[in-house]
Amino acid sequence: MALISVDRERGLLTAEFQGLDKLWTLKSRLEIPLAHVRGATHDPGIAREPKGIRVAGTYFPGVITAGRFRHHGERLFWDVKNPDKAVVIELADAESYDRLVIEVDDPRATVALIEQSIAHG
Repeated sequence: MALISVDRERGLLTAEFQGLDKLWTLKSRLEIPLAHVRGATHDPGIAREPKGIRVAGTYFPGVITAGRFRHHGERLFWDVKNPDKAVVIELADAESYDRLVIEVDDPRATVALIEQSIAHG
C-alpha cells in the first residue's frame, strides 16, 4: 500500500510505499510533477487486465502485482495486493511511466485529492 500526498508549493505528487511494498516494488517512493498528472480514477477492475511484461518487481497472480511493467508500449507502475483499493493515475509527458496503478487506504479520498490538485494547479 502507498500513501499519496500532494505538495502544491513544489508541484509534486508523491507516492510513499509502506512496509514490504518497498521490497516488492523495488522503490520507497515516486515523485511525479503535478503538471504531468492528467487524472485519477478508482478502478478495482484493472487488476483483471493483462499486466504485460514485468521489467522489475514482483508478480504473483491473484496475490501481488508490484513494480515496473510494459504492456503494448505503455509503461506501468503497479503496487496492488487488494484490487478493491486500486487507484489508477494517468500521466502525460511522463519521463518514467504512462500510468501508476497503486493500492491506497481510501481510494475515493485519494482520487478527490489528486483531481482537486490538478484542477487548481
